Amino acid sequence: MSGAAAAAPRPLAGSTLAFVTVCVMTAALMEALDSTIANVALPYMKGSLATTEYQIEWVLTSYIVAAAIITPATGWLDARFGRRPVFLICVVGFIIFSMLCGTATNISEMVTYRVMQGVFGAPLVPLSQAVLLDSYPLSQRGQAMAIFGIGVMLGPILGPTLGGWLTQNYNWRWVFYVNVPFGVLTFVLGWFFLAERDKIPNEKLDWMGFATLSLGIASLQLFLDRGQQLDWFSSTEIKIEFALAILGFYLFIVHTATARKAFLDGRLFVDRNFVMGNVLIFIVGAVLLATLSLLSPYLEDLMNYPVMTAGLVLAPRGLGTMAAMVLVGRLISVVDSKYLLLAGLVMTAISLYQMSQFTADISQATIINTGIIQGFGLGFVFVPLSTVTFATLPDALNAQGTGFFNLMRNVGSSVGISVTSFLLTRNSDIMHSDLAGHISPYSRAVQDLGSTIDLHTEKGKAIVNDLVNAQAANIAYEDNFRLMMYLTILSMPLVFLLRHTKPVKAHHATAGESA
Repeated sequence: MSGAAAAAPRPLAGSTLAFVTVCVMTAALMEALDSTIANVALPYMKGSLATTEYQIEWVLTSYIVAAAIITPATGWLDARFGRRPVFLICVVGFIIFSMLCGTATNISEMVTYRVMQGVFGAPLVPLSQAVLLDSYPLSQRGQAMAIFGIGVMLGPILGPTLGGWLTQNYNWRWVFYVNVPFGVLTFVLGWFFLAERDKIPNEKLDWMGFATLSLGIASLQLFLDRGQQLDWFSSTEIKIEFALAILGFYLFIVHTATARKAFLDGRLFVDRNFVMGNVLIFIVGAVLLATLSLLSPYLEDLMNYPVMTAGLVLAPRGLGTMAAMVLVGRLISVVDSKYLLLAGLVMTAISLYQMSQFTADISQATIINTGIIQGFGLGFVFVPLSTVTFATLPDALNAQGTGFFNLMRNVGSSVGISVTSFLLTRNSDIMHSDLAGHISPYSRAVQDLGSTIDLHTEKGKAIVNDLVNAQAANIAYEDNFRLMMYLTILSMPLVFLLRHTKPVKAHHATAGESA
């Protein structure tokens, strides 16, 4: 959607600003939490819903695809119907379908409710970010993005821990019921404190642009999410989804370049900071969720941690993220965002290097310390990146911009998880074959085990095979962590392509606003 957009409201202050901040942060946390909280409950859902391993994956896929399709439409919804009504309706819809997910009795009901949950949840994060950008003066936008980041970044980190605790101590249905108190609080605060924004009642939706972008996004998400299950291009379904994704994005790009009034305003893509910020958030999304998707099975499968123990060991990285966001929210008014962003990428790369040295007997303290470093690094990345991406963008484009920004983060997450999952399986098989080739009664390693393992018996062969499997998997995990470290390092030069934005001191901003 292009053209004039509704004017942004004046920055808020005092208690109104505080209540609005709590409202939108809770909304962002609630939606971000739901992207990962159901993962650990899938085995329990499978039995309760009497479904197969193949079908239960649609509980995750349906939500991801629905949210991905609706997220880019946030800007149009904001302009056409007004920010406050859209926000409140989305909160109510999210609460209702969260409760219905908890009451589902079969897989068809669950997938239907999860699709609708994704539809209503998708606009919450970009609208929350847009509200904060409009509510805080320029001098305090770094702090605003720090608050926003607490919800967006902590949700995926804490989701598996909270989901595991609820499933273990209650049942899987509470994974969805937990949204209700968060949703009610968000609605009440939004009803009383969220200001209406000017809307454009006759704003038309570019249906061609929306349809082609939706086709591309939905096909890409299905391709990424189901590729590993269906052995990628050996499956006809995957080939079709890949072809549809290419077709959808091609038609969208051609239409956007030629349409008089396209679905996404062309001014977004001539802003260098916005374009580079979206490239970087794509990489951040890939590194964050791919790391989490690898660490949970690493701890549970290779190190034999119970689900709750694994969750508790991973949780401290959230504390690192919170501490970093509080600190960087203050530093950003005196230090150029680019340097803070670069520092965050360096810390993230260091933590990934440490993870690439993990072995099956690594101590809990080392895992926790590494997680805190990574959490701290990601906190230093997200806040300045969110700030500098929108620093040079007109306020009228905030809703569209935040929608696209969050879409790129989510697509990055999907790509990161799919690529690392594929590489984990592939490299595990390769390393197993390589290691097994060195196993013989005459090898020194086998001779050292000779007193406890007899390769001439089936039991002895099984024990050695388990050892080889564990070692092969460990090497494959290390390779994935190393790959993400290289990706983080390669992204560092992109920081210098961001347009310089001077830190804005509070007293200067106040003077400017009152002038």
